[in-house]
Amino acid sequence: MSTIDELFTKLRSENRKALMPFITAGDPDLDFTAAVIEELVARGASMCEVGIPYSDPIADGPVIQESYTRALGRGIKVHDILRTLGAVALRVNAPLVTMVSHAIIYRQGMEKYADALQEKSIAGMIVPDLPVEESSQLAAICRARDLSLIQLVTPTTPRDRALKIAETSSGFLYYVAVAGITGERSAVPPELQERVGWLREQTSLPVCIGFGISQPAHVRVLGPVADGLIVGSAVVRRMAGAETSPRDQTLRQVADYVSSLLAALDGSLP
Repeated sequence: MSTIDELFTKLRSENRKALMPFITAGDPDLDFTAAVIEELVARGASMCEVGIPYSDPIADGPVIQESYTRALGRGIKVHDILRTLGAVALRVNAPLVTMVSHAIIYRQGMEKYADALQEKSIAGMIVPDLPVEESSQLAAICRARDLSLIQLVTPTTPRDRALKIAETSSGFLYYVAVAGITGERSAVPPELQERVGWLREQTSLPVCIGFGISQPAHVRVLGPVADGLIVGSAVVRRMAGAETSPRDQTLRQVADYVSSLLAALDGSLP
């Protein structure tokens, strides 16, 4: 079992759901990235997703795009990110996964990238631009190393295709709440619960919802129907304050925000 499999087995046995913050690596620098991960896990986050900055992100909205631009402007490198995450992974009791473009993996070499994650005790990768038709090789590489290959299902994904995606995924399925790009929304689509409910009946993989989740009200509505919730833009927007405000203050604001979501998630469960 991968560390993500172990996490969801434990959560299910305790009737709990995962809250997974997303943060951009290197914004404003990797020391702050490490500090945020450690604090969010200490507050109760089940897992952290770490975005590998990329110049042409596929589905990221303006908040995450701007954070990527800032990090790339400072010369962030993939090997530096993985070295930092490897050090953090030894200090936290929660899986870390990278959100990474397939173009980066391809350029690094699929086996080389997977070996680096395994060596650094990083639990897996989310690859938003990997077509299911081209995923079998990377899925096999990850499976041989007990890494999770997490793939996305969107509201426009046909049901037969969603099942194919589930077959080559591991760890969990990432269900995109809204068609379009990442970003904070005022409300969740009314049909989301039914769609996620159907998908959970088709696969043994946990199904986690991301894109647009930013408020405790969203968490209370979606907590009962998913295995986990992913919060990105709202976290990254608050982290950007580290550029202009004292870092300890920004860190506290980010952590307090995530704590409010955790409280809402716990309150939504029977």
